Amino acid sequence: MKLIVKVKKPGKRKELAIQELELPKKPLTLRELIRGVVANGVQEFKEKQSGKSVISYLTETQIGESAELGKVGFGAVYDDRQPDENQAVKAALTAFEDGLYRVFINETEIVGLDAPLVIDEGDRIVFMRFTMLAGGMW
Repeated sequence: MKLIVKVKKPGKRKELAIQELELPKKPLTLRELIRGVVANGVQEFKEKQSGKSVISYLTETQIGESAELGKVGFGAVYDDRQPDENQAVKAALTAFEDGLYRVFINETEIVGLDAPLVIDEGDRIVFMRFTMLAGGMW
């Protein structure tokens, strides 16, 4: 099943990331959707770890796009440890339950992790990431 996944921050018009995602089966709940998105991300990370190039370079377009997002880098992964998919899924579910992000499908917020999910091929899914405020009184 093909889906379009966007990651956004509140108050920003531009998305942090947009990605077309292929899931092996249609998720029936938000829990299954999050599990599929995280599994896909872990797999991509593993592929990125193994695909080390000898000479890295960035085009001007890549530099400009990265600068708009706030970080310019080669995307190299220097950590040899393999990610644990189950642990990553557990962390993503906990973060959702703790309110660190919200999920919208075609501009409708999905609240329950285990409620039936209505999703179709090509739907737009937005993960709205929140930033916690920290600091003291002046």
